[in-house]
Amino acid sequence: MDKLTLKNVKPFFIFEMANNHMGNLEHGLRIIREIHKVCKDYPFAFGFKLQYRQLDTFIHPDYQECFEFKYVKRFSETRLGKHEFKALLDEMKNLNFLTVCTPFDEASVDLVEEHDFDVIKIASCSCTDWPLVERIVKTDKPVIISTAGIGWDDLDRVVSFFDHREKDFALMHCIAEYPTPAKQFELNQIDLMQKRYPHVVVGYSTHEAPENIEAVKLAVAKGARIFEKHVGVKTDQYALNDYSASPAQIVAWLDAAMQTYEMCGVTAERKPFSGQEIDSLLSLRRGVFARRSLKKGEKIKETDIFFAIPTLKDQVTANEISKYIELYAEADISGKAPLLNSQIRKKDLRGQVYEILQDVKKILRESHVSIPPKVDLEVSHHYGIDLFPQYGITMATVVNREYCKKLIMILPGQTHPEQLHKVKEETFHVLHGNVWVNIDGQEKQITRGDVVVIERGMKHSFGSNTGAVIEEISSTHAGEDSFYTDQKIMQNTDRKTLLTYWFD
Repeated sequence: MDKLTLKNVKPFFIFEMANNHMGNLEHGLRIIREIHKVCKDYPFAFGFKLQYRQLDTFIHPDYQECFEFKYVKRFSETRLGKHEFKALLDEMKNLNFLTVCTPFDEASVDLVEEHDFDVIKIASCSCTDWPLVERIVKTDKPVIISTAGIGWDDLDRVVSFFDHREKDFALMHCIAEYPTPAKQFELNQIDLMQKRYPHVVVGYSTHEAPENIEAVKLAVAKGARIFEKHVGVKTDQYALNDYSASPAQIVAWLDAAMQTYEMCGVTAERKPFSGQEIDSLLSLRRGVFARRSLKKGEKIKETDIFFAIPTLKDQVTANEISKYIELYAEADISGKAPLLNSQIRKKDLRGQVYEILQDVKKILRESHVSIPPKVDLEVSHHYGIDLFPQYGITMATVVNREYCKKLIMILPGQTHPEQLHKVKEETFHVLHGNVWVNIDGQEKQITRGDVVVIERGMKHSFGSNTGAVIEEISSTHAGEDSFYTDQKIMQNTDRKTLLTYWFD
């Protein structure tokens, strides 16, 4: 069996035997075999877990016979020898369980290594037992850590400890009440751990009543990837405690987890869509129809089309129409006829706009100019987006009230064609780079820190060979107040792409 890597493990279910073997090797073997019968056909990774304590040193010598102490009595009465534990371990491996062990003292870590378990589990009570943790981290085993009763400060220290030693480890949300009442499950702690330690696998170690299957459903839905549950087998001789599950209860537990995984579906990616789903949606989408007759080679404008049902096979739908999509007729299309994909050519501008935004972000990074995280952007492409690298600018509107502030990003080699404003007066303050500006036929070079005032009615053009960022301060800007010398620009109604963008 391949060595387990916790960061890549598929859902991992651990069956905790603890002391439910009752100090009887044959009973322990029976638990392993009966749990194997009911879990072997599920598509999960399964582990079986033992607990090791070297009782001769774990219990103070003066208290070895003090059975009024609950755990002295419990551990002493269910004691197994080293070779008996090895027999249980061998049966786990024989049935293809991953093997897990919780050592409660340093000598038990030695035995874990000698027996070659796959995974070491640290119990909640030992989470900050630093002498024990220091010994465990020296092993080559992945480590799973329960966290009941551990505050954030201590847990931060534990995570930092294992991080700095580059250990493969996971955390388990756990409540140390046996059994845990439903109102104490605190399953939202799974979310908190994932948010606080996003690089760490988070699981759920359960102590609820064994007939409860709701907790595992919620834990699965919250993204837990490792699950631990106490198990045992009831006989005439041995009873089960209130938090250990029988084989039949394990079936219900695993069924609940399986159903939840099926309902939750895929993670970390968009789900695949069935053909039935696609067909159903297509039948409800509006198709695109020609409002008038269109000639081959003609650019199709928004006013040339309308949307209606039914949508026909191969027809362009309204969902495909946006400000980033240009349509061209590849054949003559009559009025009211559907626009078929086979009859048109699409030009998707999204890729070009995305590349422009990447270039703008690069200029902003180089300039160290701060910009609001969410801004309205105007990508001006006066002669079409294909010529944007030569003619155009990108503007971010910071504020536009009675006063207006914009940031103008000029890419290297760009020119903004000549224009004038009749209403607003504007001031350019260069924040980054070198800029040339031509005002009423007079050209001058300006650079970082320079300020230029452009009065109403002044024809002006500008550009940059190096790339630049300009702060434009003006009175209120109105969209109809830009008058270009080149009438081709004035006639181009598609010379701007407007979008809202979130800068990281």
